Amino acid sequence: MSESRAAVEKLRAELTNVGVDDAYEIGDDATLSVWIGLVVSYRDGFFRWQEGAVKRRHLGTDPVGCAIRVARRYAELQADVPPWWEDLAKVLRGDTAEDYP
Repeated sequence: MSESRAAVEKLRAELTNVGVDDAYEIGDDATLSVWIGLVVSYRDGFFRWQEGAVKRRHLGTDPVGCAIRVARRYAELQADVPPWWEDLAKVLRGDTAEDYP
């Protein structure tokens, strides 16, 4: 198992522990999609994501701390879901996908 895959799996497990169950791997073994506009990647020993125009990073050796920070951002984004999301979700996935990012 690659270092990036192991790190992403640990982060995903820690996100689940803090109540973020929606995260899924993109398929490159180094990226998790958490929510609309919240994608976390692992590279060069750091988890990386973007909050608006600000790039964030967190040590890859601390998936627990990173999960807390990402969960905080997840909650912020969920509190302000873009108005276009509901319509797009219905078109792309059908009515059953309304609550899924």
